[in-house]
Amino acid sequence: MSFVISRRRLVQVTSSAIAAGALSNVTGLASAQPAGELRVATSGGNWGDAIVNAFVKPFEAETGIKVTPIFQDVGAAQIGMMVKTNTVSIDVSTVGAVLGETLATGDFLEKIDYSYYDKNDLDAVPDYCRKSFGFASYIYSTNMFVNTGKLPTAKQRPTTWAEFWDVQKFPGVRSLMSGAGIPGPFEEALLADGVPMNTLYPMDIDRVFASLDRIKPHIRKWWASGAEILQIMRDGVADLGQSYDGRINSLIDAGVPIDIGRNQVKLTWDYWIIPKGSPNAQNAQKFIASTARADRQATFAKLFAQSPSNRNAYKSIPDNIGRKLATNPDYAAGSYPANAKWYTEIGSDGLSNLDQLKQRWKKWIVL
Repeated sequence: MSFVISRRRLVQVTSSAIAAGALSNVTGLASAQPAGELRVATSGGNWGDAIVNAFVKPFEAETGIKVTPIFQDVGAAQIGMMVKTNTVSIDVSTVGAVLGETLATGDFLEKIDYSYYDKNDLDAVPDYCRKSFGFASYIYSTNMFVNTGKLPTAKQRPTTWAEFWDVQKFPGVRSLMSGAGIPGPFEEALLADGVPMNTLYPMDIDRVFASLDRIKPHIRKWWASGAEILQIMRDGVADLGQSYDGRINSLIDAGVPIDIGRNQVKLTWDYWIIPKGSPNAQNAQKFIASTARADRQATFAKLFAQSPSNRNAYKSIPDNIGRKLATNPDYAAGSYPANAKWYTEIGSDGLSNLDQLKQRWKKWIVL
């Protein structure tokens, strides 16, 4: 669930970061990295612990390769700066789908060597998780939620985005994701306007904002982070809205009166990537290949409810956990993968589609 910037902004940020020494923390941690080891940026908290227990420790035990987890987020500017200055101090990190496409276009990433992967694993993983620059071992989603305390009966609860937009038939206080970042409420706006899931891309940006015009007066809060929407749902600020699946499930598990929608669900994912010039690229290739294994992904899903990309993982995931996961086969008909490549495509004006959406949003939201 990584920070996303455009290619143009990436170049600007890496140039500024070089001048400012923005990588001091990461390079300080990894400057003495010996050959033959591996440094993996895992982020922190429960997430980082789950990565270590599901992927890092089994890899170490199996290969004998020493892995040093770096419990902090490594952003696009840091990765770009390391590559540009030949000071690559991490071997493996994760980046969001759009950011992965952006970094790959800028030639900041090593190519993934799929000869290390078991064919049975690869055959069970969707194409969008298997790119030349990165591999995705987990998938998450943005879903509709409803507060079942505020909307206690099924007839009060919308099940499609067109119904969510219908404030007369389905009244209630609403919240949607801000369009200042990615993902935004753009695909949902098109679905609300009658566009089928399988024809969303290329997105008609004018149609996106015409649809958003209709719902804008009824949105109490455009949220910008997972922590923010978690608080909105927990405190009952919104009766219905849009959230990451993990945030909704965590509240359901805690007994909060929240329900999750499984129709017209947007899937997205993070890629495991290797910064170009990694000191231990071969070991990095082996590590990322190990994250494709069904048993490792199943362990991760049990520790942190993120969906496996390898469908074979469901064979060893208990049903009570599997029902929470976005890639559960029972939910396939009601979901679609976000098209990360489309967001990075450059138009005749020299702007990516992501740039166009964000510029349009910035003007639209203040009107």
